[in-house]
Amino acid sequence: MTDRPTEHCRTDRAKAPARMTRRGFGLAAGVAIVGGAVFASRWYNISAEAGVEGTLSTPDAHASAVNGAILLIDIRRPDEWERTGVGEGAVPLDMRRKDFTEALLIHTDGRRDVPVALICARGVRSRRLTERLTTAGFTTIIDVPEGMLGSGAGSGWLKRGLATVTWQPE
Repeated sequence: MTDRPTEHCRTDRAKAPARMTRRGFGLAAGVAIVGGAVFASRWYNISAEAGVEGTLSTPDAHASAVNGAILLIDIRRPDEWERTGVGEGAVPLDMRRKDFTEALLIHTDGRRDVPVALICARGVRSRRLTERLTTAGFTTIIDVPEGMLGSGAGSGWLKRGLATVTWQPE
């Protein structure tokens, strides 16, 4: 008899790679679907509503901005203004500016009670900035939840065919 272990008793044999079970695969697929749905709902602002207190539809925002009833601020980035233009009657003011509040106060002549409407691409950033400016003491901040590209609140400025102006860097 030899001192070598028999083939069926070998302990140095490589283990088979782990395989995902059906249950594990189903769980992973479910997480991916739910995660994707959450991402999509936030990206397209599906839960947004127009006509709620403190909001304006894009046609109402346009009309109010053109007739001077509100100060409409387009808070998107310069590359977005370059691609789509800026809504007629809107003032482009990049929300990422460190001095955003001070720059806004220049447009309101230092007053925090001027009706200011905020528009972005899909209403996500404008909703967040509405809360921030209200906390900073602005009393009449209005959200335009449709945005320029549309959201759950409506088809948006561009699809509604509202007028835009070409943005020119300063």
